[in-house]
Amino acid sequence: MSYDDRRQDQYEVYEEQFNPLRVDRQARRLRKPDVNPKDRIVARRNKAEEISDLDGLEGGFKTTYRPSKHELGWLLESLRGFYEEKLITDVLSIARGGKEASVYRCAGHESTGQRFLAAKVYRPRQFRSLSNDAMYKEGRGIIAGTGHEFGKEKERIERAIGKKSAFGQQVAHTSWLMHEYKAIRQMREHGAAAPQVYASGENAILMEFIGDANRPAPALNEVTLADSEVEPMFNEVMRNVELLLHLGWIHGDLSGYNILYQDGKITLIDFPQVVAVAGNPQAKAILARDVERVCDYFATQGLERDPDQITDGLWSRFRPRTEREIEADESRYADDE
Repeated sequence: MSYDDRRQDQYEVYEEQFNPLRVDRQARRLRKPDVNPKDRIVARRNKAEEISDLDGLEGGFKTTYRPSKHELGWLLESLRGFYEEKLITDVLSIARGGKEASVYRCAGHESTGQRFLAAKVYRPRQFRSLSNDAMYKEGRGIIAGTGHEFGKEKERIERAIGKKSAFGQQVAHTSWLMHEYKAIRQMREHGAAAPQVYASGENAILMEFIGDANRPAPALNEVTLADSEVEPMFNEVMRNVELLLHLGWIHGDLSGYNILYQDGKITLIDFPQVVAVAGNPQAKAILARDVERVCDYFATQGLERDPDQITDGLWSRFRPRTEREIEADESRYADDE
């Protein structure tokens, strides 16, 4: 066997190892001969009916929430690991729907000490509609499902992503999820108003549920604040924006829709578009957009602030993290895993 053949075999083994779903449906379709489109439709319907007849996952994972047929397969498959690891015992309801992901209220296993947990489940790639993703990815590494950035294999992975192969798209999908998981975890560790995270899976993140037995906490844009809350709440949001900035990140999609309000406190959510400040020439513009959207919400609550002035102040106080600080965070994350 030639050297090139050996390298190709090694790469195929590596691709299989790091394919987060292992049995990527799109990859299987690409390996199969062409069939009549009508046959594909019938096959999908039959598969959906087979899945809907299952009593949970392998007869064990019975959910109170009854998902629709189109979400049943990927929802249960995405949460399988959390159930098997005894982190959740049930899926109770859908808490929040979104373009890229939906959040489900789950019953926490007694080992977690939590009555409820939130499982954020990413939608299948074909149903996601994240636009202008290149703007957010610039300067970010590519993270595997293990939580670590790719090293010497990075160039091959980037080529696969650029070619939009099934494997490349799956790696990109997983990288989005892991960037969100790590950003939330870092924020929480540094005292930010972010949910506690418990685990990440192949297609989902398990975290603290913000809300109660009756409903999830509302987003800030659904709330009319008391006069005495407005300015302190604005200052708390800006504290979190600045803290995130000093960790080397910008939320990328911050607004009243992505800030939860519960018992007079806020929690920032939805970080898949988190922007790495170092290496992204559009970082300040993205920060300015986040600040402007926050100011727009608080203007509706009677508080007027100049977003340009705030952005300039934040940027002037920004200190990029050193390589040593970044490596220390990565090392601590690896040790915890």
